[in-house]
Amino acid sequence: MRPTTVYAHTRFQIAPVDPRIFGGFLEHIGRAVYEGVYDPDCGHADEDGFRTDVMEAMKRQSMTVMRYPGGNFASGYHWMDGVGPQTLRPTVRELAWQSVEPNAFGTDEFIRLCRKMDWQPMLTVNLGTGSPEEARNWVEYCNCPAGTSFADMRMGNGEEMPYDIVLWCLGNEMDGHWQLGHVPADQYAIRAQQAAKMMKDVDRRIELVACGSCSVDMFDTYMEWDRQVLDYLGDYADYISLHRYVGNPEDDTPDYLAVTNSIDQQIEEMDAVCRFIQAKRRSPKRTYLCFDEWNVWYKNHETDGEGKFAPPLVEEVYNLEDALVVAGFLNSFVRHADSVRIANIAQIVNVIAPLMTRGDELLVQSIFYPFTMYAGRREGTALRTFVDGTGYKSESYGRVNHVDAAMIQDDRKLHVFATNRSTDAAVPLRIVLEDRPIESLVCAEILTGGGDPKAANTFERPDLVGKKPLQEIKVAGGRVQCFLPPLSFAAMTFELEKW
Repeated sequence: MRPTTVYAHTRFQIAPVDPRIFGGFLEHIGRAVYEGVYDPDCGHADEDGFRTDVMEAMKRQSMTVMRYPGGNFASGYHWMDGVGPQTLRPTVRELAWQSVEPNAFGTDEFIRLCRKMDWQPMLTVNLGTGSPEEARNWVEYCNCPAGTSFADMRMGNGEEMPYDIVLWCLGNEMDGHWQLGHVPADQYAIRAQQAAKMMKDVDRRIELVACGSCSVDMFDTYMEWDRQVLDYLGDYADYISLHRYVGNPEDDTPDYLAVTNSIDQQIEEMDAVCRFIQAKRRSPKRTYLCFDEWNVWYKNHETDGEGKFAPPLVEEVYNLEDALVVAGFLNSFVRHADSVRIANIAQIVNVIAPLMTRGDELLVQSIFYPFTMYAGRREGTALRTFVDGTGYKSESYGRVNHVDAAMIQDDRKLHVFATNRSTDAAVPLRIVLEDRPIESLVCAEILTGGGDPKAANTFERPDLVGKKPLQEIKVAGGRVQCFLPPLSFAAMTFELEKW
């Protein structure tokens, strides 16, 4: 295969990379909370019931923001069920996933976990079966000093200081017919505006995520829902949410890996809606994008808990090609740093997740690694890249380059991320920063699975897919040359010459 060159220029900048695009999502579904992050009976449990083995693994991912408690679960969740003494909390029949919810893990436990993990909390209010006033009360519970009813309730539960939660989502997937409290766009917009006003009246510092259309396949609502909602909410909406789950049901690896075209398109289309409404309203305020649910999900669609407590639901097994697609999502977010400000992989443990537990055991899945490879390389400004090289035509997504790339400059550091989508050929890769010589290699690593797109880690064979140092790199004449094996993702850091 002839060489591929990735070109960039330090003056051709997109925007600073918002660290919040490296976020996660924790929902009360299946074994995500119970037997996932919270398991007091586990041998790894700490004094608060959190699994230390899971926490230590998640620290390697360096996630920044965590969305909670849903998801579909949020549309039937009443936050007061999950505060106060655990023995007095109600056990309820949860309708989104048809499971039994004991409410042993709620707001205060979530904040405690966020503090241990250095996550910024992001709460989703119930605008399905809940009321705007219930959302307002939750903001008071979390963010107000003592002296009023719900703030005093927090103090009575052992937390004197406010939690100061900035990010709040105004419901979840309200255009979906499966959602509790599903309504048309105009009715959701009224409900969301009522909640937004009261919530911001309680704490004017908070930032609100309006519920966007939940899928590019929602042909009746995609983009039109978002237009109506943003037009009605006006400046109350700081962000609009996007959701996307992808997969390879046709078992066509090259076509599957080309899905980044569609992810880029979705971001650009939704940003166009935001800009249209901003222009229509003559508003100085721009609404940004919050990609608060995204992942690979297509193999396991078991979502009926059958009235059980913490049943195993949507526990996806991930392989090498899935990990390359996850890397593609992250690359796309970086390439759109001017519009995407928050993103949350769904989810973090057991449920379509990078980590799986089995009793006291823990398995690291393939999609875990792109996050670790971005960790430590994500600060700085995204640069516009031009990829000159071979490619192919995907039946579903059009033409793509064999190499998918993104770059971040952080002063004298240049971080390069590149995926080789070829199933059978190594790619000679050149990296050229047109206006500034590259001086030396700092570090580089590569994610591989031996070239087998279906290679997947298991509890019995946990290391089939993983990362290792990338050895074949040469820096000469201010430029970089290296080789990317078939079906691989590389993350590299270089030092630039002083100016």
